[in-house]
Amino acid sequence: MNLDQVIQKLEVLANPEKIELKQKKFGIKANNSLGIYHKDLKAIAKEIGQDNELALALYDTGIYEARLLCSKIYDPNDISEKQMDKWSADFENWEVCDSFCMGFFAKSRFALTKANKWSEAEPEFVKRAGFVIMAAYGFAHKSADNDVFETFFLPIEREADDDRIYVRKAVNWALRNIGKRNVDLHRSAIEVANRLLVTESNSAKWIAKNALGELEKPGVNILDYPRQVYRPKNNKTSLRTSR
Repeated sequence: MNLDQVIQKLEVLANPEKIELKQKKFGIKANNSLGIYHKDLKAIAKEIGQDNELALALYDTGIYEARLLCSKIYDPNDISEKQMDKWSADFENWEVCDSFCMGFFAKSRFALTKANKWSEAEPEFVKRAGFVIMAAYGFAHKSADNDVFETFFLPIEREADDDRIYVRKAVNWALRNIGKRNVDLHRSAIEVANRLLVTESNSAKWIAKNALGELEKPGVNILDYPRQVYRPKNNKTSLRTSR
């Protein structure tokens, strides 16, 4: 499928009423939008498959939904740090931010670098991107050990006082997802939340209460992804991966 064919498909799906609905219901304000739901873009992406050249051409059209589609067909193994920085600077709402970060940037070999760097960024949706990568990293890298996720607790606590809604929600999302990865991280995430709960920041308190409401809920689903367990052996400390 070439660029013209994809644009034709998008134009057929265009619906101005959806632009207004997405703005009112979900707070999604986007420039040059056609008004197409995410599920329809996913169907087109499945039909196309991975195609980096087409993805770049779609992005360069400036059409909002074409950019969303770009995030679904570009191979994350081929993305560069420069390209990630360029695209993140264009994020204008949570939808495009999350679309690029969840299934795309989080799978990149630069995911950890960008998660930590962007968590300190000033622009709202670049900063959100850092925490969305943290929230999604566990699903993109299922064999990662606990020490990877424990490094996320520092920026989570450091930035919890940012009261911008889309940053605050992403910090909370990251904390909750980490806390549901396995029993060790569940315990650590609750400890982090309890520390946030006694700070003076209203944003941090909200993050903590929301996270604890889920993590301490009876019957909460705690997954069983790998974790690192240290055990003494012959008077030395050995390291093994446990499930």
